[in-house]
Amino acid sequence: MNGRCNELRSPWLSAWVTLEVIAVAFLIFVMIGCRAESSQPTPLSSAATSVDAARNQLTAAEAEDGWALLFDGETFEGWRGLGREGVPDAHWVVEDGSIHKVASGDVRTAADGQPLEGGDIMTTGTYASFELMLEWRVAPGANSGIKYNVSEAMSMAAEPRHAALGFEYQILDDDLHADAANGPDRTAGAMYDLVGPSAAKQLRPVGEFNAARLIFDGGHGEHWLNGAKVVEFDLDSEEFAALLAASKYAPIAGFAEPRAGHIVLQDHGDDVWFRSIKIRELSPLAGATGSGAR
Repeated sequence: MNGRCNELRSPWLSAWVTLEVIAVAFLIFVMIGCRAESSQPTPLSSAATSVDAARNQLTAAEAEDGWALLFDGETFEGWRGLGREGVPDAHWVVEDGSIHKVASGDVRTAADGQPLEGGDIMTTGTYASFELMLEWRVAPGANSGIKYNVSEAMSMAAEPRHAALGFEYQILDDDLHADAANGPDRTAGAMYDLVGPSAAKQLRPVGEFNAARLIFDGGHGEHWLNGAKVVEFDLDSEEFAALLAASKYAPIAGFAEPRAGHIVLQDHGDDVWFRSIKIRELSPLAGATGSGAR
C-alpha cells in the first residue's frame, strides 16, 4: 500500500517542485529588473538637469573669450525701465530663470501698438561694438523685440516716452501675429522695418526657446537665429541708405548713427520670455557718439 502511494505521489511532487522553481526564478527576474530600472535616471530627467545647469551661466571658454552675463537668472540687477529709475514690476518679472514680459491686458497703447504704461527695459550699461547672445520664446500671437544702438535721450524725446528708438531684432509668432503679413522685414529674426530674414531662417514652434545672436561692430551688423545667419547689413552702404529712406525711421534725425547705446527688451504688451543673456564687447567703434546713457 505504501509503495503504491509513493508511486502516485511522485509525479505530483515533481510537478509541484518544478512550479516552485519557475515561480522563484520569475520573482528574482522581476526584482532584478526593478532594481536596475530604479537605479537609472530617465532620459528626460538627465536632459533637464543638463539644460538647467547651462542656463544663465558662462562656460569657462566664454569667460576666457570675454563674455559677460547681462542677466543673473534671479534679479534685474543691471536693468531698469527706459526713462525710469527701476523696472515696471507689474509688467516685468523674473520667474523660472527667465525675464518674463507679462501680457499687459487692458494697458492703453499708442497708435502703433506700443504700450503707454509699463514700457521697455534696458541695460544700465551702454555698448558700442558687441556680440550678444540670448534665448527667447513667445506666447501664441505675441510680438516683441531686442533693440540696440539705443539712445535713451532720443527715445524719450518722442512718444511713447518709454519705448526705445533703435535697431530692432524682431521677435514674433509669425503664424498668428498680423504684423507678419506686412512683409518679411516684420517677421522673426528681421531687422524690423529694414531688412527681412534670409531663406536660412529656421524658427522653432511657439512655446519653445529660440537662440538669438546679434553682432554690431563698426557699423556692420548681423542677426542670427538658431545657428543660421539671417540678416547682414552695413550702415555705410548704398543698399542700407535706400532701406532706411523707405522705412518709418527716415524722419528721425540721427537714428542710424552708430553710438554707445543700450540693449533693450521690448514691451509690446504680450507674454515673452528671455534668458541666458550674454554679451561680449568687440573692438571700440570708431566715431561712436557719446555714452547714450541719457
